[in-house]
Amino acid sequence: MAVLAGRKALLQAFGAQTATSPLAFTHYVFSVRVRSPTRLVTPKAATRLYSSESKDDLRVRYLEGDDAGIVVVGINRPKAKNAISKNLVNMMSEAVEDIKKNNRVRSVIICSLVPGIFCAGADLKERAKMHQSEVGPFVSKARALITELGNLPMPTIAAIDGVALGGGLEMALACDIRVASNEAKMGLVETKLAIIPGAGGTQRLPRVISVSMAKELIFAARVVDGSEACRLGLVSHSVGQNPSGDAAYLRALELAREINPQGPIAVRMAKLAINQGIEVDLSTGLAIEEACYAQVIPTKDRLEGLAAFKEKRRPHYKGE
Repeated sequence: MAVLAGRKALLQAFGAQTATSPLAFTHYVFSVRVRSPTRLVTPKAATRLYSSESKDDLRVRYLEGDDAGIVVVGINRPKAKNAISKNLVNMMSEAVEDIKKNNRVRSVIICSLVPGIFCAGADLKERAKMHQSEVGPFVSKARALITELGNLPMPTIAAIDGVALGGGLEMALACDIRVASNEAKMGLVETKLAIIPGAGGTQRLPRVISVSMAKELIFAARVVDGSEACRLGLVSHSVGQNPSGDAAYLRALELAREINPQGPIAVRMAKLAINQGIEVDLSTGLAIEEACYAQVIPTKDRLEGLAAFKEKRRPHYKGE
């Protein structure tokens, strides 16, 4: 009862739309035309409704007030344990595309609205009904979604408050930061089904933890809890669960709030430099860093940071 009645902080982020709170929506998001790679622009006051047979499978909310710039993406398939279906892939693809185009966004939290579950992986009931010729294209589309999630220019945080298996963990691995409750269970368990991780797990897991440990976890289809995942480096933070079942989400929100006041263009350039730099040798990586640094030099935000330091006040960055 405590879990079902709780999750207040998380569910408040998905309240009903009101006349005075146009951003308080469940399945609407703002879209924006990108005008410049270094200028954060304000989107037009237009909304889009996800076209789907089950519009509540995914809920997206742009937070307001002091939390403006934080987007919370909540998976909501309680009867299917948030399993990845065709519909969920389509909805998440649309959401990621809209977030990518919206330069007001400073950080994204991927979480679950279902107590005790992050994402149980592929929807095997739906998969069993697919013709063999359909499986490959569906996996390719799911892989493309997770790749796009990983390529978002702003920081992404996965809040794992429950089970994250197979594709669910692959989704979390595509995020920049992962936070889990101590009791959360996670693993790439595909070999139990005589298949392999197909949405980036074989590539991202060894880049996050050691190669030999990644092999061990994948070969054995081992499931670890949040505490062990933190010890392995699979997640950055492991927190004790609370009665509401949203401890990882609350910790992720704290992290997003730490990121929010920093220079948004600088944060994006830092992410780009890190992501591209780790794939190349050090000399090339340093050249990438130099190129990214050059992007922040002409910004108004950089001048605002210097002025705020001189005047001993808090900077007000606008993404310009």
